[in-house]
Amino acid sequence: MATVNDILEFFEEFAPADSAMDFDNVGLLVGCKDAEVSRALVSLDITPEVVYEAETLGCELIISHHPVIFQPLKRLERGSAPYLLAQKDIAAICMHTNLDLSESFGVNLCLAEAIGLKNTVRSDKGECIFVGELEREISSDELAEQVKFALDCKGLRYTAACDRVKRVAVASGSGGSEVFAAAAEGCGALVTGEIKHHELNAANELGISVIEAGHFKSENIVILPLAKKLGKRFDDIIFTKSKKYDDKVKFC
Repeated sequence: MATVNDILEFFEEFAPADSAMDFDNVGLLVGCKDAEVSRALVSLDITPEVVYEAETLGCELIISHHPVIFQPLKRLERGSAPYLLAQKDIAAICMHTNLDLSESFGVNLCLAEAIGLKNTVRSDKGECIFVGELEREISSDELAEQVKFALDCKGLRYTAACDRVKRVAVASGSGGSEVFAAAAEGCGALVTGEIKHHELNAANELGISVIEAGHFKSENIVILPLAKKLGKRFDDIIFTKSKKYDDKVKFC
């Protein structure tokens, strides 16, 4: 039977841990490498609700994008996700910025593919930005609708600073600061999860349309493809996408 370490070694092939940003905390954050795995839950985040879901499914492992332990723990609170993982003997593998930055399979590549970009490559002009092209030039309004449908957004914010768009940058999650790299790449639009007010002002001045789909929606797009990729490699493990985790954001 495959072990946690076998899965870690597979991640090294397309999202090596040492490629993560310096501030990050990735890899095996809870549990033992030699633990055998027959079932694993894949989720964007590990919350108490997700841990209980994994327990119900009989999972020995949860794989997430966001680290379940990010800052050093000074206190282990009863009922918290790390506490429950240890209590229930469920391991946790967390692959964060290394999965964002991967040039063969990762969050930004899945985001780009989902919204219809072709020939997507990582840009060296920013920290974590990928650039691709649409099959045809479209309006910013059309692109916003395309992103909304592709990511199954209940709503999103966008600007239309650029009339017609073909070259598009993506920076999942908190990628609003990449607007300057998007401009340097000659992009007409930036698709991201979150953007700050001053970054939005800069985008308007630079003539770049911004589509802000939400942190969850811009990154959750990787979870199902990741579960399928892992399942293809480890046919003796059942990988399941979490049905419990959602950011619970509503629009009115």
